Amino acid sequence: MIKVGLIGCGHIMPAHLYGYKALIEKGIDARITALSARKIEDAKRFLSPKEGIPPIKPVGPPGDPMNRPPIYISDFQKDVDVEAYSDYKEMLRKSNIDAVEIYTSVFSHHEIALKCIEAGKHVLVEKPFALTVKAARKMVEAAEKQGVVLGVAENLRYYEDVRITKWIIEQGYIGNVQVTLSGSIGGYWSPNKIVAETGWRHKKMLAGGGATIDVGVHLLDFLRYTCGEIDEVLSSTEILEKERFTKNEAGKIIEKIESDVDDSFFGLLKYKNGAVGQHFFSWGGHGEAFAIPRIIYGTKGCIKGNTLILDDGTKEDITKLFEKQAKKETKERFFPLGIKDAMALETLEFLKAIKERREMETSGKEGLRDLAAAYALIESSIARKSVKVDDVESGKISQYEEEINKHHGI
Repeated sequence: MIKVGLIGCGHIMPAHLYGYKALIEKGIDARITALSARKIEDAKRFLSPKEGIPPIKPVGPPGDPMNRPPIYISDFQKDVDVEAYSDYKEMLRKSNIDAVEIYTSVFSHHEIALKCIEAGKHVLVEKPFALTVKAARKMVEAAEKQGVVLGVAENLRYYEDVRITKWIIEQGYIGNVQVTLSGSIGGYWSPNKIVAETGWRHKKMLAGGGATIDVGVHLLDFLRYTCGEIDEVLSSTEILEKERFTKNEAGKIIEKIESDVDDSFFGLLKYKNGAVGQHFFSWGGHGEAFAIPRIIYGTKGCIKGNTLILDDGTKEDITKLFEKQAKKETKERFFPLGIKDAMALETLEFLKAIKERREMETSGKEGLRDLAAAYALIESSIARKSVKVDDVESGKISQYEEEINKHHGI
């Protein structure tokens, strides 16, 4: 049995617990044995309703992982007790755990991860993988030296439509990828809400970047996974709304923050395989929201959202095509045990990597590359020229993040 400690008991915790619930119900031999949060009541609130602590309030739009209903570990794990700590270092010293998952605010990821790696624990870290690219490199280097599994909880990689999109391209249905497009402005957190009701997301020293980092790593991981490695970017990152607010149900402002990180990015991408892409995203946008669905053009057709469209006019739903055409072993590779819950799949991959003594599909190196590509968008905007992702990953280009690294002693 793999015994896991969870660090950081905030809005994303329920989504991860639903993932563990799905795994335990499938007979996976792993258990949560410890929780840690800065406030002990935040950890205890997830143990059992008997603790008498109100569940955390979901935030965000329907479908957002942070908007999952309340859940307790006692709902699905009844054979192993769970300890609660207010200090993750005490948890590392006292608790009998093999691995940890880190769900804390991004500015603490590198410090906690390095301590856990030093203690010989396998580590899975929520996205964004680290506060800066330099911090991410240190995490990857430490894990390699210690010989432990290090991964990033990039849940989008494990979504059903994303994995099937990967299969469609692998099978050659659209030929060689030529062009990628997507864009969104406006929506739930627009035009000026404090995203996820957590003000640190809008401060450079705490979040690194804004939408470009928080959302950008999702987008860039999707593109890298399905279409190939990104070589170079040219972009503009902007702060459209200088002040952001949280309001109560009566419309009264209960929190206000001045934002010093981007809420919008507009990027051109060049892939190492010769493809090009144009992508934008914004947490700003007054009035009506606007979106371009994910579109991938190839030499034989395109994938528009979840629809495959070929040159001869054939249209097929990619999920139905996968169910009809994919071999049994392929389905098991993408969705082991028939699991479709993204959080369950990422956790299962973490657990399997530990048992099989190998890297995760979404390894720390993948988290580092996603972060480097996202920071490349910011570095390009500052430099007003195109930037190689390799140069950001290596630290050759680091103008934007130098201030953050100095502030945190990274």
